[in-house]
Amino acid sequence: MKPPQNRRVFVVGYGAATPLGATFAETWRRAVRGEAGFRKVTRCKVESACDVVGEIPDWFPLELDFTDAKEVYNWNAAFVILTMAVCKEALENAGVTMEASIAPRTACLIGSALNGSDAYRAAMHDLEHRGPLRVSPYLLPNLCANLPSGKAGMLLKFTGPIFSPEGACASGNHAIGIGARMIRDGDCDFVLAGGADAPILPELIHGFANMNATIKVHAGDRAAGDPAQASRPFSIDRRGFVLSEGAGVVVLAAEEVIKAHGLEPRAEVLGVGWTSDAHHYTSPNPATIIRAIRETLEDAELAASDIQYVNAHGTSTAKGDRTEVKCLREIFGRSLEKIPVSSNKSQLGHTLGATAAIE
Repeated sequence: MKPPQNRRVFVVGYGAATPLGATFAETWRRAVRGEAGFRKVTRCKVESACDVVGEIPDWFPLELDFTDAKEVYNWNAAFVILTMAVCKEALENAGVTMEASIAPRTACLIGSALNGSDAYRAAMHDLEHRGPLRVSPYLLPNLCANLPSGKAGMLLKFTGPIFSPEGACASGNHAIGIGARMIRDGDCDFVLAGGADAPILPELIHGFANMNATIKVHAGDRAAGDPAQASRPFSIDRRGFVLSEGAGVVVLAAEEVIKAHGLEPRAEVLGVGWTSDAHHYTSPNPATIIRAIRETLEDAELAASDIQYVNAHGTSTAKGDRTEVKCLREIFGRSLEKIPVSSNKSQLGHTLGATAAIE
């Protein structure tokens, strides 16, 4: 029998790999110390002043307890192994054991903005330098948006719905919102929801630079001597975001399931709201952003006056930050001056499809 609808949804676990650390614990340890995870790019060679990035430190896929050389070689889209590791960490953090009764009621929703771009780059190199017969037969699945969720399911043995919500930089939030609705409606008991992206590639670094989206660190910029200062959301001298890699996953669960399994609720998902701009591919439309916030408050049965903190998207771009502040002022009015607003991108940079889930 399907569980009743309108169930309460809680977060019971989380996992992350970010420019601050290869695990949630290390990310949190450095985050609360006010550190930023930026440095000159080491993974590739770029010819651009946009060469400050967020790379995951101490990330060694071959040293994970579920991989071997063949696994890492075949599944060479970095967001795949990243997702598997972070999902495993999240379930362990939650204290969930994948029993036979749980597996069919557990879903996995992992969003991504750029999917397996690195696997495609490797295949193009092999095609050009080694010939067509050396292109990996694993290329096509490595490009599939749902592959990380699928590989996580194979590793952790859950058999509920698996798919990938695609919403660019909102992908992680889409995953969490859809997952919460699935639990609320009785379709699942547990959902691993989040996002993953690994965009530290020369083509992508140069592409974002040519969009004037990422910061160009020239002489005289305060980040020239200290890359940690490259991302500065809402600052008057902000000059663009820092491109980063990462993954983040939360474990969502229904209230009665938490009680039955003796799990610890860490937070509650109260409301979800979503809209689209139908406006421009990078320039935001304030009207639909405001509507999304209002729909979220309505879904959560909260008033604007109930909000005590806002985690802003805060990309550190001139237009984006200005638009976000305009929207928040429309929602909160003069009381906004009393509400703390901050952006984790000052420490993590922009992890694209992973950013909303990590933050």
